[in-house]
Amino acid sequence: MQVETAGIRVSESENKLDVHTQSSTQGSFRTSSKSWQYSDHMENVDGYLMKYTNLVTGWQYRFFVLNNEAGLLEYFVNEQSRLQKPRGTLPLAGAVISPSDEDSHTFTVNAISGEQYKLRAADAKERQHWVSRLQICTQHHTEAMGKTNPPLKTRSLSTTSQGSASSPGSQRRISYNTGSLLGLSQFHRGSSPYSSKRSLLPDHLVEAREMMSQAQGQHRDLVQCIEGLPASQGPSPLDQDLLLLKATSLATMTCLSDCLHILQLQQVARQKVPLGGPTIEWLEPKLPDILKNGGALASITKDSIKTQGTVLEPIEMDSCDIAGEQEDIDAEEELEDSCPAEEEDLGAVEEERSVILHLLSQLKLGMDLTRVVLPTFILEKRSLLEMYADFMSHPDLFVAITDGASPMERMVQFVEYYLTSFHEGRKGAIAKKPYNPIIGETFHCSWRVPKMATSQGGIQKEGSNPSDCYHLRFVAEQVSHHPPVSGFYAECQERQMCVNTHVWTKSKFMGMSIGVSMIGEGNLHLLEHGEEYTFTLPSAYARSILTVPWVELGGKVNVNCAKTGYSAAITFQTKPFYGGKLHRVNAEVKHNPTNSVVCRVQGEWNGVLEFSYCNGETRVIDVTKLPVTRKRVRPSDRQGPYESRRLWQHVTESLQQRDMEKATEHKRFLEERQRKEERHRTETETPWRTKYFERKGEGWVYHKPLWKIVSGRSSSPAASQANP
Repeated sequence: MQVETAGIRVSESENKLDVHTQSSTQGSFRTSSKSWQYSDHMENVDGYLMKYTNLVTGWQYRFFVLNNEAGLLEYFVNEQSRLQKPRGTLPLAGAVISPSDEDSHTFTVNAISGEQYKLRAADAKERQHWVSRLQICTQHHTEAMGKTNPPLKTRSLSTTSQGSASSPGSQRRISYNTGSLLGLSQFHRGSSPYSSKRSLLPDHLVEAREMMSQAQGQHRDLVQCIEGLPASQGPSPLDQDLLLLKATSLATMTCLSDCLHILQLQQVARQKVPLGGPTIEWLEPKLPDILKNGGALASITKDSIKTQGTVLEPIEMDSCDIAGEQEDIDAEEELEDSCPAEEEDLGAVEEERSVILHLLSQLKLGMDLTRVVLPTFILEKRSLLEMYADFMSHPDLFVAITDGASPMERMVQFVEYYLTSFHEGRKGAIAKKPYNPIIGETFHCSWRVPKMATSQGGIQKEGSNPSDCYHLRFVAEQVSHHPPVSGFYAECQERQMCVNTHVWTKSKFMGMSIGVSMIGEGNLHLLEHGEEYTFTLPSAYARSILTVPWVELGGKVNVNCAKTGYSAAITFQTKPFYGGKLHRVNAEVKHNPTNSVVCRVQGEWNGVLEFSYCNGETRVIDVTKLPVTRKRVRPSDRQGPYESRRLWQHVTESLQQRDMEKATEHKRFLEERQRKEERHRTETETPWRTKYFERKGEGWVYHKPLWKIVSGRSSSPAASQANP
C-alpha cells in the first residue's frame, strides 16, 4: 500500500518556500522536492490546504492546484486523484482574495459568480504565499477580460528601494511581458477562457494596477530589508517600531487590494462579458428602489397598504405628532418570553453577495450610514430597542450591585455586571443588524429576580410566587430619528436603584467593515447609598462584511462615582492585524483620592474574565455559563401600535418564513409612513412630542425616574411631620 503526502517547507536560510512530496511504501522511503522561489511571475502552485465545507462537516484537507494558464483554482480529494476530474473549480478572473481577520492562517477566495472558498494554510507564511500567487493570477486574468487590443508591450517598472544599495530589493526591476505571462497567443486563437470573439471594452484600470504592482514591490522590499537586518548590531528585525511598520504596510496593501478588486468587479459588470456560458448580470442586481442609494420611492397610500394578503395597520395623520399617551404597564399581563435565544445563522450573506457588492459600490470610506437603507436579509428579528433590553439578561447581577458593603465593592460589582452584559446582547455568531427603531417606537419588558438569586445565582421559574421576587422594569423609546437617539430606563423599586441611558448610534463605512459609535451616557443611581455612577459605551464593528460578518467591540469606557471617588477605566481591544486574540478586554478599578488600584480585570467579554484584587485574591467568571433570566413581555395583541414587537410583527414573521421580498415590503411601508409623518409635521410646524423621555441639556431623561419619586416622598409634608 502506497501513501503520498504533500506539504510546504519554509527554508529561512534561502528565503524560499518549498513543496515536498513524500511517497512511502513498506520498507522504502523516497523524497522529492521542487523549489517555490518567490517571484512576481505567474507560476502553477499546488499543495494541501484545509477547506471549510459547512457547520456539520467543518474543515477538511483537500489538494489544491492553481492553474495559471486557465485562471482556475482547482481542488481534489487528495493528490492521488489529481489526474481525475477536479472536485471543485473556481474561476479567478474578477475574484477577490482576502486574508481573514480571524487568524493568521485563514483566507477566502470569492469568485464573481458568488461562490466562495474559505481556506486555511498551515501557517502565516504559507498563507501569504498562496494569497500572493492567487492575487497575481487573478490580476492578470481580470486584465485579460478588459483588453480589446493586442497584448501590451513589455513594460519595466522601476521600484528602487529607499534602503541601502546592498538591500535585497534595492535594484528590483519588475518586468511584465503580458503575452508570455498570460499565454495570450492562445487568447487570440479562442482556446483561452476569454475568446477574442467577445467584444471587450478598454481596461481603464491598467495604470491603477501598475501603481499597485509598484506599491506591492516596495512593500516586499521593505519586508525583506527589515527581515534581513543583522541581529548583532543596529535595530533588530523584532524591534517594536519595525514590526509596527511592517504591519501597517501590509494592512495598507490589503485594503488597497480589496478596493481595487471592487473596482474591477464594477468594471466587469459594466462590460457584461460572458465567462464560459453564464453571464455576470448578477453584478447589476434588479434591486427594489428602496435598496438603491438615492432611489425614488413610490408613494404609499391607504389603497396600497396590503402586501401579499397581509393588511398593514394605518395610522392617521392627525396622530403623527405624538406616539400615543403614556401607559402604565400591568406586570400581570406580561408573560415569559418564548422567542428563540439565538438568531439562526442563515446563508443569506453568501446567497446575496451581489446585493452587498452593489451596495458597497455606492459607499465611500467614512460615509455616514444613518440614511442608507440596508437590504432586509441582514436584519435580526428584533428592534434595536429590544436589543438594549437584552443587555440586562443577568438582572441578578444588576440588583446585586447595591448589596456591596463598601463603595469599593459596589464599584467592582458594577464593573462585573457591565462586562458580562454584552455577551447576551448579541444573538448568534454572524453579525446581523437589528431594526432601526421608528421615531416614537417603544419597548416594555420586566424581569422577576428571586430574592435569593443575588447571593445564589438562582433563576426565576414560571409559576414562582411574585412576592418572593424583586421586580425589575424596563422601558425604551426612540426619541429622535435624525440623529437616531434612543432612551432607555430600568428600575427596581424594592432595591431603590435605577439606570437611565441615552444612546446615539452613529455608523460609518470603513471599507471591509462597518463601525458603529455608541455616543451617549448612562447614569446608575443607588438611592440607598446616595451614589450616582456615570458610564459610557464601547463602539461596535462588523468585520468581514464580504464573507461571514462577525462583531467585535472596541474603545475605552469610563465609569465614575463622584461621591466615593472610585472610577473604572475599561478598554475593549480590537484584534491586531498580526496575531492577538479576539474580544479581549481589560479594566482597572481605581480610588482616585489615593491613586491606588483596587482591582484589575482581564479576559474576553464573551468568554472568561479574571478579577484580581489588591489583597491577592482572584475570581474567575465564565460569561457563557452565567444563568440567563428571560424577560417578560406582553403578547403582541395587547401591545400598543407603536410597541416594537407589534410594530415590526409582519417583518419578523416574513423573516421567520425566509420570505425576503415580503419582509422588504413590510419594512418599506413602515419607513415610508415615518417619512410621510415627518413631512406632515414639517409642513404644519408641529414638533414631535416624546412619550416617556424628556430632553435635559444634551441628554434624555425618563419622565418619572425613581430618584424624583423618592425625593418627592422625603420632602412631602407627611414626611416632614414624621421627621421634625
